[in-house]
Amino acid sequence: MFTSGAFHRLAGRKNVTVILGVLMLIAVAVSGCASKGANAPAETGQGTPVSGGALIIGMESEADQLDPHRGVGWVTMRINNQIYEPLVAEDLSKPSDVRSVPDLVPALATSWKVSDDGLVYTFTLRKNVTFHDGTPFDASAVIFNIRRLTDKSFQYYDKIGASKTFRTWLYYESAKEIDPSTVEIRLKKPFPDFLRVLAQINSLQIVSPAAIQKYGNDGLGDHPVGTGPFRFDSRVRGQSITLVRNDNYWGPKPYLDKVIFRPLPDPASRVLALQNHEVDIIAVPPPDALDKLKSQGFQVVSGRPPHVWYLAFNFQNQYMKSKDVRQAINYAIDREGLAKDLLKGTVQPAYTIQSPANIAYDPSKKWYPYDPEKAKQLLAKAGYPNGFETTLMTSVDGSGQLLPVPMAEWIQRNLAAVGIRVKLDTREWISYLSGYTNGMPPEVGMNQMSSGRTTPYFLAMIAHSKFKAPGGFNSGQYVNPQLDDVMDRAATARTQEESVALWKQAEKIVMEDAAFAPIVNDTAPYVLAPQVHGFIVPAEEWYNLSTVWLTK
Repeated sequence: MFTSGAFHRLAGRKNVTVILGVLMLIAVAVSGCASKGANAPAETGQGTPVSGGALIIGMESEADQLDPHRGVGWVTMRINNQIYEPLVAEDLSKPSDVRSVPDLVPALATSWKVSDDGLVYTFTLRKNVTFHDGTPFDASAVIFNIRRLTDKSFQYYDKIGASKTFRTWLYYESAKEIDPSTVEIRLKKPFPDFLRVLAQINSLQIVSPAAIQKYGNDGLGDHPVGTGPFRFDSRVRGQSITLVRNDNYWGPKPYLDKVIFRPLPDPASRVLALQNHEVDIIAVPPPDALDKLKSQGFQVVSGRPPHVWYLAFNFQNQYMKSKDVRQAINYAIDREGLAKDLLKGTVQPAYTIQSPANIAYDPSKKWYPYDPEKAKQLLAKAGYPNGFETTLMTSVDGSGQLLPVPMAEWIQRNLAAVGIRVKLDTREWISYLSGYTNGMPPEVGMNQMSSGRTTPYFLAMIAHSKFKAPGGFNSGQYVNPQLDDVMDRAATARTQEESVALWKQAEKIVMEDAAFAPIVNDTAPYVLAPQVHGFIVPAEEWYNLSTVWLTK
């Protein structure tokens, strides 16, 4: 049930009785309605949080399934982060200019100990926590989730979830319940990033065992049940996902009565929805609309998340097998112009593949500055003085994808200037994402992706041979034994200092080999209506909505 505050806020909008069912179809009817009331407990001063109200967010794409072990894409992860919780979390309460890499903080585990040899992790679990369906959270629930992802003999083993999260479990050996409030996880090798990886979305967010038993592995995505500050209410595919406040939450209760996520893939439609008071926040605003939105009283906030928009080269393609060709493409792309002229400064040019907001990122490294003449020389050296024709696959929208088609067209023009004739193969996001992890057919030269993590282990996720497609995020099927060895040693180093040094060595190998063409790093701008408060853009690609509140 919604509180009266939520209904009061929606009551100022026309067609309230069908707003969730046909929200996309009644934009004109809704556009004139601006009521934004909140169910404040009492008269408060400006800047003091008040409770109540419904926050509506215009997202850049449709979400994937709401199973945290299966669902992919940042849009999905931002929603799942409100529903589910890990044992160890990243602190999302600080903006990225205050904390460039989020601290690790207790979540469903109140504390943890790591053995001297780095192999045994002992977690003390939070007591008096229940899932949204009333199931108690305890050690048996944690073991259930781990077995779901690691134990093929387990009745509820999920092959799909295991394939999506297996990077978490590469060095996993066993897990056991010490007592109802204590879990021990044992690794085969030291893994200094293990806690950071556990804190990532699409890793070990804890789901209700009872929900799996009731709905099955294939049904959880439509019936998500976690322990988070918001619980799932409803979904109308292509139109909305609604979450409501979890009044039984173990931590501070959210201020909002509910949150509605609306997929609005067209950037102009997101802006119009914001201006017409149909949504309160929009993601990925069109860069050329920001100045006007500011002048109209909207708030623009941004940060420095772990994001890199990059090209992945297909190592099964006759042209992309050549290192000279890959380097030529890197030199041919005008990243500065793309960032300044096309995306209006909402991104930074990217000259290295590791993303910001992780401890191995080095912004001083500037591989392959714009040099079209150098690109032509390398193409001639490779045996293609007149260039060649190839295909670039891209999405038309998507989570973290910025403006993928205009960006691909910019790259297309850059490459044409050095003789490479590029055809664009564009696809809708969910279809594109599925195809991305299946790899590229030989006739396709490259595709693009936006990704990044606060752990430098991200590099292994996209470049290690054991993660190559099909099934992994190494979409270009890049194989480099020297690189694999360095990354394996980085992942299992005993100290963080040794690990970071090895990750930087691995990045040098990748960039010298031009296995990718990093293009830009996003600053993650969001545009907020004036009545939205407490929304923070942390050094992460997802956020916490429990601190957000609304004024009239």
